[in-house]
Amino acid sequence: MIRLTVNGEAVELDCDPDKPLLWALREDLALTGTKYGCGIAQCRACTVHVDGRAMPSCQLPVARVAGSSITTIEGLGETALHPVQQAWISANVPQCGYCQPGMIMATAALLARNPSPSDADIDNAIGNLCRCGTYPRVRAAIHAAAALATPPA
Repeated sequence: MIRLTVNGEAVELDCDPDKPLLWALREDLALTGTKYGCGIAQCRACTVHVDGRAMPSCQLPVARVAGSSITTIEGLGETALHPVQQAWISANVPQCGYCQPGMIMATAALLARNPSPSDADIDNAIGNLCRCGTYPRVRAAIHAAAALATPPA
């Protein structure tokens, strides 16, 4: 049994320890918001938070995250929309939307460690690939989310 915390709940997984976290989330826990994109951790559609760090989950063996706290897109705004989710909606970021859960998770992790990122900070932190090319809207939404999350002076 592999024990971890997913979206604030303690879970035990009875699966192959080499099973990628992505598939444990989707198949064993029915959390399908985390998407499969490339399968080689390059597109980052499968990004989740592992102990607060944004990580692609498609190549991450579930045994490697035993004892960790995992947050998926389903857990990001459980009681109310997260500022990143609010900004994404306001900026009308998604086109097809497939990569968006991973981008939102990467952005939330960025803003948690850098509440006022520059464009260069965003470019360095958000390595997610978007086939639709919504990058200008993504950048605008990230700046808007930073403003939403930062209390007025």
